[in-house]
Amino acid sequence: MNLAEQLLRALKQRGATEIFGIPGDFALPLFREIERCGVLPLLTLSHEPAVGFAADAAARARGGLGVAAVTYGAGAFNLVNALAGAYAERVPLVLLSGAPAAHEAASGYLLHHQVKTLDSQWRVMQELTVDQARLDDARSAPQQIARVLDAALHASRPVYLEVPRDMPGVDCDEVPVRQVQPSDPDVVAAAAGELLRRLHGASRPMLMVGVEVRRYGLEARVAELARRLAIPVVTSFMGRGLLVDSGVPLRGTYLGLAGDAALSAEVEGSDALLLLGVILSDTNFAVSARRIDLRHAIQVLDGRVGMGHHVYPEVPLEALIDALLERVPSEGAAAGTVVPPAAEMAPMVADDAPVTPGDIAAAVNELLRGHGAMPLACDVGDCLFTAMDITPTALIAPGYYAGMGYGVPAGLGLQAATGQRPLVLVGDGAFQMTGWELGNAARLGLDPVVLVFNNAGWEMLRTFEPGMRFNELDRWDFASMAAGMGGDGHAVQTRAQLRAALAKAQATRGRFQLIDIRLAPGALSGTLSRFVGAVKRLSMPATGRQ
Repeated sequence: MNLAEQLLRALKQRGATEIFGIPGDFALPLFREIERCGVLPLLTLSHEPAVGFAADAAARARGGLGVAAVTYGAGAFNLVNALAGAYAERVPLVLLSGAPAAHEAASGYLLHHQVKTLDSQWRVMQELTVDQARLDDARSAPQQIARVLDAALHASRPVYLEVPRDMPGVDCDEVPVRQVQPSDPDVVAAAAGELLRRLHGASRPMLMVGVEVRRYGLEARVAELARRLAIPVVTSFMGRGLLVDSGVPLRGTYLGLAGDAALSAEVEGSDALLLLGVILSDTNFAVSARRIDLRHAIQVLDGRVGMGHHVYPEVPLEALIDALLERVPSEGAAAGTVVPPAAEMAPMVADDAPVTPGDIAAAVNELLRGHGAMPLACDVGDCLFTAMDITPTALIAPGYYAGMGYGVPAGLGLQAATGQRPLVLVGDGAFQMTGWELGNAARLGLDPVVLVFNNAGWEMLRTFEPGMRFNELDRWDFASMAAGMGGDGHAVQTRAQLRAALAKAQATRGRFQLIDIRLAPGALSGTLSRFVGAVKRLSMPATGRQ
């Protein structure tokens, strides 16, 4: 068996179910072997950023590794932004890059796609990944592949494998199966013991669930822990969509000044706030009415547990959850006694009034109530803030790194990896970047429903710099472009048209459905309006506040 097939089998054993890629000359031998052996399907897209976003979304949606394959230089550098987002948001993405063969590297010529040196790409990837290997020796390749792939799963972050083009067909031994790094049971026990003492000694304990719970496949166990602890449970902004089908009575999503005031006050006033897998980012916490006192918070993130001045290093999240479950009895737990506030979802009004972001949320809620849950893939901007008003359902979005262009390729990656038809929420600016990947949907057997927030501008940026022409875009007719890409387009201006378009899109299978929602510039969701107002207010100099 050759090196490429051994690599593919190792990827599959660690949860990968497909490879997203774009071929190039340095990667052609690798792509040929991927197609020949058929261990994992190869799904090609049109531009490398979308390849990265689709692979990222696949890993988020189903767990395990996401895989992107590209050529050296011109291909890999196009994927840098997607790789950076995966690193920031804890996604185990594997980048496979073709590279010059050994004899080419030693030729003395400058090689096409080379930048400063042949190792320029390697050095960039060192900054964006937790481990790297150059597979230029078949004898050492099995151990290198195992080490790098296991590092991706252990750290839940991207890794890089460089495959010189003379290596994919070389005979190679089998890659060792995954080895889970052991934790010190005494350290885990000590961390779990102190954590529970702090929760039991608090008068206002609370649990906030974040993205690492999903990344490590722990939602079911965390849901059981939440039921046994019987304390209020919320998600972070980035963790929206977690524990949706778990039966845990979620109180909502913490959004600080942009969200429910009573819920925000409860979170910020907790004297034992358990932050389980929550990234301490500005998008999660920058608009807090009062800064959360981290001396009273319990931080479980990135393989460590922190409680005030006490820090327990090298405590895997999975080991900690298991230790807590061993110590919290299931008998007699007050499961279900923490009742969340009644959801106040605005009803859909189907009339001739112009559509607003709030109407989009109401229409999607009506669709989900009538036809069942659908996962959401969201871009950044008001489409993501609008998603906060949609009834909780599975959601993937770049809520921290906030890179534009994620939504459409993420929707394709989500459906390819899970088989679930997604709703994609995307602004017109982001659609102009990567929306054209929908032209690949028919070939790949995918049919997402895409809602374009078409407001002729970068609306979220316009809210911070009103009146600036650099935030303006032309009003593109996206609906009329859909047919040329193999889908159906629906132009929507009124609430009645939106309801009809959503119903038709949901009922039509086999072709992607693009709903081009013509929003008035300046029309914002309530959540984004509150978020922008809070950011502006909190960023004012202290002397300028009233």
